[in-house]
Amino acid sequence: MLHLLQPQAGMTLLDVGSGTGEFSRRFAQAGFAVVGLDPAPDRLAVARRAAPDVPCVRGNALALPFRDRAFDYVAAVTSLCFVEPPAQALAELWRVSRRGVILGLLNRRSLLYRFKHGRGGYRGARWDRRGDVESWSAALQPPPRVSFASCVFLPGGGGLARGIESWLPAILPWGGFLAVALHRPTV
Repeated sequence: MLHLLQPQAGMTLLDVGSGTGEFSRRFAQAGFAVVGLDPAPDRLAVARRAAPDVPCVRGNALALPFRDRAFDYVAAVTSLCFVEPPAQALAELWRVSRRGVILGLLNRRSLLYRFKHGRGGYRGARWDRRGDVESWSAALQPPPRVSFASCVFLPGGGGLARGIESWLPAILPWGGFLAVALHRPTV
């Protein structure tokens, strides 16, 4: 996902649906000044203990408690799949971003969907397609430039999964994880 953002030192990033802070920490390690946002106080407490230097805020993706264009980037990694309606949430993410939004979605066209849909941690998750994102982003102003990438995400694959993914193109139509970058047009 980071290659879709092209991070530079000092850029800010809001991690929406940050949960226990796993991706917030990764974004911070990449050089972003990160703020995590999640509706669950117990998850925020875990995130604060794991990374006291990454601020965390309680909030909801449908009504972000920040001014317009407050962050360079806004990320939602496997969190938007639990928010309804997704178009409204995406509009909020877009509102508080200066440069763009990065989404990590569960790919409905994947092999993972066949095996995991409706089970375990995936219970209640919405599985999306590229066309869904294109539909949600159609109303955003200014209109974003949208790019997609995916990965195989072999369950339990570890090093094997990483090895296979390094040989395959980034836009696998059947990869379990769909990364989406929505960039604001440059002036």
